Formats: sequence, C-alpha cells, structure tokens
Amino acid sequence: MSTTVLRGEQLVLGYGKTAVVHGVSVTLEPGHVTALIGPNGSGKSTLLRSLARLHRVGEGRVLLGDHAVARLSARQFAQEVTLFSQSRQTPHGLTVSEVVAFGRHPHRRRFAGLAPADRNAIDDAMTATGVRDMASRPVGELSGGEMQRVWLAACLAQQTSVVLLDEPTNHLDLRYQIETLDLVRDLADERGVAVGIVLHDLDQAARVADTLVLLKDGRIHAAGDPRHVLTAEHLSDVYGLRVEVEVDARTGRIRIDPIGRHPARTQIHPGERTA
Repeated sequence: MSTTVLRGEQLVLGYGKTAVVHGVSVTLEPGHVTALIGPNGSGKSTLLRSLARLHRVGEGRVLLGDHAVARLSARQFAQEVTLFSQSRQTPHGLTVSEVVAFGRHPHRRRFAGLAPADRNAIDDAMTATGVRDMASRPVGELSGGEMQRVWLAACLAQQTSVVLLDEPTNHLDLRYQIETLDLVRDLADERGVAVGIVLHDLDQAARVADTLVLLKDGRIHAAGDPRHVLTAEHLSDVYGLRVEVEVDARTGRIRIDPIGRHPARTQIHPGERTA
C-alpha cells in the first residue's frame, strides 16, 4: 500500500485579482476517499486543480509527502498524481487503446515503445472501466459517456498513488455511474490509493466517501464523516433551500431530499412497495 499523502495547506486561490478559495486546507490520505462538495462557484474544481498543479497557488502550499510539489519535475509529479478532468478534447485519429496508452507516458523512457508492464497496465485499466471490448475502435466514433470512460482508463493506466477526479460520473448512465463509484472504492480499498473527488450528487458523495469537505463561497463550511457533514442544517444553509436528511434504518444509508416549490409527481405511501 502506498504511503504517499497529498495535502494543501491554507490555500488561497483565485482568477486575476479575485480570490475564489480562501485559506482552505485539505489532506488526501492513502486508502481514503475525500469528496469535495458544494454549490456551483464554491471552489471545488479550482481546489482540486491546485492539488494537481494546474492552478496557480496564490498563498499557502501543496505538498506531496514532505516535498513541495512546485519543486518536483513534471515527470516526478505525474508518476505520483493523476487528474481526471472534464475539459479534455477528443483526439481524433486514435483508437481507444492508443488514448489509454497516454497514461503510461510518465513511466516510459524517451522514444521507447511500450514495455510488457505498460501493456499490462493499459489492459487492466481498460478492463476496470469497461472499454476493453472497444480497444480498437476510433475514439471519434464514441459517445460522450464512452469517451469519458476512456479518459478515466488513461488515468488509471498511469498507476499513481494519488488519483484526482473532477465529476467522473457526469454524462454517464446509471450503470456506469455506479460502476465508477465502485471503482473509486476499489482504488482506495484494494490498491491503497489516495483519492480526491469532486461530486455534485450528494447521494453519490455519501455512498463513496470516507470524508466530505463541504465548501461554501470558497471556504470550508463543514468537513468530516458524511453523517456529520450531510445534515439538514448544513445543506439548507449552503444550498439556500430546504433540505431534509434521514438515515435509512435498514441499510444505514443517508437519504437527502431537497424540497422544491412543487411536490413530487409520484409518491410512495407508507406500506406501499414498488415493482
């Protein structure tokens, strides 16, 4: 199991002269899933990108183990940390396996071909994300959800000790949303990876995370165990509407119900069962 810890300390982040994250600290530990949640504009993705060295740190610092990431080479950093982001363009003219092979670049010598270890990592990543059967397909033929899984496979093929994921279930159908969340848990539980993930879906965050960091206006509103963060009080305050939260007595799962101006069209009454 990896012992690598990625942490941001008292981070102040912004765009131009406008700060959007104010003195936030977060630690990603091996074998642990930390989810960043909060409304649009709360600073979730900016914070995640700063941990990936893709957003300039105004104040504070980001450390990988005992080393400031700013002092690591791009290759050294990429061997330890990978980011799945929403803003990747489809590289037309390549097959699925060729795109997944991008993840092996930090581990390969210059101009060297794929070694057996590279091919094994690529195959394992495609199998884990359900894209192995389309390995020879041109990526230009794929749907948005399929391409999302291909990019996720490329991140897994990188075989890093820290994985950062920015809304990895976005654009996926129900099956692959759940399979992606299961994969996130596998990374932490079976491979000892430190996972940082941004999610909008609070039910998904409750399902997958060990620790939640709830952001509001670029500051931490609450952090810790999902049961202590996902309360009606916290969520109603942060999202600006009435939110009801209950714990299922049978499964122990947290159920979140935001209350809008109109009642649900279909309601199940006590004692009723769905087919």
